[in-house]
Amino acid sequence: MAGADAVLLNLPTPVAVEQAVFGADGVAQVMRPPQVLVDFSTIEVERCRAFAARLAQAAGCAWIDAPVSGGPPASAEGKLAVMAGGPADEMERLAPLFADISSAFTHVGPTGAGLTAKMVSQLMVSCLYVVLAEGAKLAEQAGIDVASIPACVSGGHADGELLRQIFPRFAERDFRPRAYTRQLVKDMHMVKELADAAGAPTPMMDEALRLYDRYVALGGSERDTSAILELYDHDAQPRHAQP
Repeated sequence: MAGADAVLLNLPTPVAVEQAVFGADGVAQVMRPPQVLVDFSTIEVERCRAFAARLAQAAGCAWIDAPVSGGPPASAEGKLAVMAGGPADEMERLAPLFADISSAFTHVGPTGAGLTAKMVSQLMVSCLYVVLAEGAKLAEQAGIDVASIPACVSGGHADGELLRQIFPRFAERDFRPRAYTRQLVKDMHMVKELADAAGAPTPMMDEALRLYDRYVALGGSERDTSAILELYDHDAQPRHAQP
């Protein structure tokens, strides 16, 4: 630890982050300036700011929130999108680290700003999963091949990276977890908490969250985030024969 420039965390819950940093064997006990803590976890914005203040008081070290987007494939290729909050001088000092793991790095602002951007991202992504599943189910019920949809919309306004990734999974019902539904739902509840505190209306995400909560109640928490299509399978009526 003494020779490290930074301590890197990527943990599933804020409780795990707190334990790793401030627990009995937490890194706050041994960190010293100019070391910096970089947390890639997705946790609540206000909790991140509170953790940063605690670390500054306990060890005199800076905290960078640097949540990521792109999932396991982008991680394996070093092509994550990183959105970071924290002191500008620390961002500059750690630029080589961020260049190694990301294809897109944005310093959004002060501590907590990276996580705020991640909440915006998760709002949009969660709604997209639901909209894409709804479109896929309509295609099936209306009697066309789901696998043909990416080619149909290629270059049009409905085209996009997420659509190209998950429509083949829809067609095959391949819902092996690349990212777990339970993790997305955790993030969606954080988005709702942030939006309520900010006074921002989120009617579309509220509906997406309602649908994901229903899917979890049906046993989908360990399925891939794209498996929300299974809720549409559950709710669909028998398809009418076409004339």
